[in-house]
Amino acid sequence: MKAGHFGTWPRSYGMRRGCVIRKLSYCERQGFGSQDPSSLTMFEPHSSPIGQILSNILVTGAAGFIGFHLCRRLLADGHRVLGIDNLNSYYDPALKQHRTEQLEHLPGFRFHRQDIFDRDGLMSLFADERPDVVVNLAAQAGVRYSISDPHSYADSNLTGFLNVLEACRRQNVGHLVYASSSSVYGANAKAPFSVTDAVDRPLSLYAATKRANELMAYTYSHLYGLPVTGLRLFTVYGPWGRPDMAYFSFTRDILEGRPINLHNNGQMLRDFTYVEDIVTGISLLIGLVPHPTDADPVAYRLYNIGSDAPTSLLQFVATLEDVLGKKAIRNLLPMQPGDVPATHADISELVRDTGFRPAYPLRQGLTEFVTWYRDYYHI
Repeated sequence: MKAGHFGTWPRSYGMRRGCVIRKLSYCERQGFGSQDPSSLTMFEPHSSPIGQILSNILVTGAAGFIGFHLCRRLLADGHRVLGIDNLNSYYDPALKQHRTEQLEHLPGFRFHRQDIFDRDGLMSLFADERPDVVVNLAAQAGVRYSISDPHSYADSNLTGFLNVLEACRRQNVGHLVYASSSSVYGANAKAPFSVTDAVDRPLSLYAATKRANELMAYTYSHLYGLPVTGLRLFTVYGPWGRPDMAYFSFTRDILEGRPINLHNNGQMLRDFTYVEDIVTGISLLIGLVPHPTDADPVAYRLYNIGSDAPTSLLQFVATLEDVLGKKAIRNLLPMQPGDVPATHADISELVRDTGFRPAYPLRQGLTEFVTWYRDYYHI
């Protein structure tokens, strides 16, 4: 898709509700996307007596790490948000419940416990709520867990995602935005990773399911005209994060005096991206609805969201040690099955279409995380 190919809603989608989104107010305040307004055609909000932006946005995985932060941003910008989540036990359900409780105190938010694998329940929910926009963040996450429990990935990431696609089709949802993963790049040796690269060599079942999501979403856009935007997210970190992520477990183990495991002898590069940068990218792209053109007849677009600044794992640990004020006990280990030595996001499409470039400093982001961690766990 070339710059400037965003436009009005396809006739069969969203028109019955007056359409949804103009540029989010947070992004307007930050100036993102303002360099070429003609290339970023937005959509008028529902009218309201007080002139607020009142689009109805359904976020799946709302009790998850990214979903929680995205819901907070959308609510702060005046949207009505329905969050759904199954609150499963992949990691501590209490953390998910606490995120949900934080959201339920905010005006405009409602929560419904719902598993996207439950087809009938999901279809009924969509029929009742008739969302303008759907952001699908619900998924079974984790590369290594996909080796020990592959069926949970098929249930959530394949069947569950198909249910979301079908619900969006049936209810004429105006825009589906969904999370893919940088893991789809697999064994690619060329860096930085571009959305135009071939991605046919996944190294884990998790990565394979995420690539399957991209193909499924493209098919639905092609067959039914459903506007879809896919997001390949790169190593997200920050407050309220996932305990299975390395930075979270490193923090816990360093503070408790236990060794941390550094695979590939610590010789890894990751495009660590602060969660607020991820959320800003998603928020901007929600309002950029793809539509068919003569050059590209399918209303489907794909973006990387990452820092475009890979950091070595050893440097990451050193920065975390400084922030914690305590040295790690390092346990150097071989590469794990399913892992990749390096990730690096080419974000040229994101910058071109939104004007936004993630730039949150690593030290500041880790400081924010450690401050939250100490407070949450009373350390």
